[in-house]
Amino acid sequence: MEVLARLEGGLTVRRARARDLPALVALIAEDPVSAARGDAVGDGADDLAPYEAAFAEIDADPAHLLVCLAEADGTTVGTLQLSVLPNLGRRGTRRAQLEAVHISGSRRGRGYGALLVGWAVEEARRRRCGLVQLTSHASRTDAHRFYEWLGITASHRGFKQDLTCRR
Repeated sequence: MEVLARLEGGLTVRRARARDLPALVALIAEDPVSAARGDAVGDGADDLAPYEAAFAEIDADPAHLLVCLAEADGTTVGTLQLSVLPNLGRRGTRRAQLEAVHISGSRRGRGYGALLVGWAVEEARRRRCGLVQLTSHASRTDAHRFYEWLGITASHRGFKQDLTCRR
């Protein structure tokens, strides 16, 4: 187990392993927006093959880091993916993209999200990034307040086009 950080309250941040996929998929699936996109258990999420393929691709590329936030007993209670993006803008400033930030619904309100995102910001600094960015679905108003409370500003408007390309 590759522990990346030990945080207050007995929490650890560690690199995700393939055997963590059921727990990570469950965290994603408990989110209503993710569930509506097909990440709900019973709607194919119990078929881990597409997640296994994505995990292998993420894990093989050093520009990407998928992590688990675990309590002292080892229970996975959060996850996020940090991706370092080279960029010509801002005089070649590297960007850290945070993706799939999820904290277990039963653990929200305990400061776990702030600790995990705070760790990710420091990891981005360590990786020589000058900017951290993320997107959040427009319906997630609680998440937007949370990110703004952390000092992450809604400075841009994001656009996406669903290509529905599955592995």
